[in-house]
Amino acid sequence: MDTTPTPFVPPAPKPRTSPPSTLQMIRIVYRNPLELWGEPSYNEKWISITTGIGGPLVIANDPGLIRHILVDNAKNYKMARVRQKILRPILRDGLLTAEGDIWRRSRKAMAPVFTPRHIHGFAQAMLKTAETFAKRYEDPSEPPDIARDMTMLTYDILAETLFSGEIAGEPGSFAKQVDHLFETMGRVDPLDLIGAPDWLPRITRLRGRKTMAFFRQIVADTMTMRKDWLARDPDGTPNDFLTLLLKAEGPDGLGEEEIKDNIITFIGAGHETTARALGWTLYCLSQAPWERRKIETEIDAVLAREPDPVKWLDAMPMTRAAFEEAMRLYPPAASISREAVEADSYEDLDIGKGTQIQIMPWTVHRHRKLWDNPEAFVPARFHPENRDRIDRFQYLPFGAGPRVCIGASFAMQEAVIALGVLMSRFRFDTLPETKPWPVQKLTTQPEGGLPMRVSRRR
Repeated sequence: MDTTPTPFVPPAPKPRTSPPSTLQMIRIVYRNPLELWGEPSYNEKWISITTGIGGPLVIANDPGLIRHILVDNAKNYKMARVRQKILRPILRDGLLTAEGDIWRRSRKAMAPVFTPRHIHGFAQAMLKTAETFAKRYEDPSEPPDIARDMTMLTYDILAETLFSGEIAGEPGSFAKQVDHLFETMGRVDPLDLIGAPDWLPRITRLRGRKTMAFFRQIVADTMTMRKDWLARDPDGTPNDFLTLLLKAEGPDGLGEEEIKDNIITFIGAGHETTARALGWTLYCLSQAPWERRKIETEIDAVLAREPDPVKWLDAMPMTRAAFEEAMRLYPPAASISREAVEADSYEDLDIGKGTQIQIMPWTVHRHRKLWDNPEAFVPARFHPENRDRIDRFQYLPFGAGPRVCIGASFAMQEAVIALGVLMSRFRFDTLPETKPWPVQKLTTQPEGGLPMRVSRRR
């Protein structure tokens, strides 16, 4: 008799069986783009649409085509117009939105911070920060919103590691401002979708102006604090992300505004993707207690014998697998957008100059030709003995190619340390009101939050 539990299938929009009208599409894209995708997006290698809003469009699901666009012929594909219209007002010339020489200068300036040696050096700070954060669950006055809490935890870790604990402002207001930023400026404005001229005001961006001013002020104050420290005690200033960026300022390096843009990129968005993935991981494990028990056993054994958090990522393969599976089902960045600079082709697909390319980790990660039981939460897919079955370009939580996320290794180490600390001490269970719905607002967020009951394990 087979006693294997039926895998948990977490909430997600059902694929559409008929295309929406133009008006419906605009409404869906503004409200929640994840609800737009139809059956072909989950079954076909690619979809080529020659006419419609925004001009020719290719939706790429095939790993070979994705590799062609992001790696093999990456020089022919720039950032897509609609994506830039959403992100550039927020991040300007930060690493996520910069192109050409500005992007290359920024990437070069940041690279030393994200070497394996440097990331390993952050492990103790990550551990200490997670342990301090976990104390809030020892006697909670009411069930916490784990989605909000994970934003605060990853913010604390970011502040302690990349900024050595020196980010201006008050952390409590920060999380609320992040929510408002994504609720307003993080949405696709209908005017961008139909290609309206830039001089027409976008309501979404107008609503987000105060929030942007809040973040810009944090950046200005943070830079001033660090410059004062450098002037006062140059030898005692930490050689962290912030210091490296400031030292890169100059005619052959970064301009002051580029430095500000990169700081806001990491403060405003650098922690958010990991926070969302951690929240979804704890939620999925609460609905798959048989998986949770395996991970708790693994974490308990590792913590009992291995005090060095640098080694946890390799020592906790099941914990890592659960986090990776949560990112498969709920990719923090649900879309990768490009635009063809010149005409191109792949197999029998012709790609005209100016064609918009949508690579949707949301649909690629749930594609029926690429995954078995794709809607289900099955961490075993990412267990060491199964990893070789996953094509590099069918799993894209951090993107791929020259613009792959520079902080991917940082995020993986951070996530396993955070899960190790939290799950060794506490168990997270859903409440009747815990009914999350995935919504794409730059990141894949749980609408309604993740209110959960937290109980002590030991």
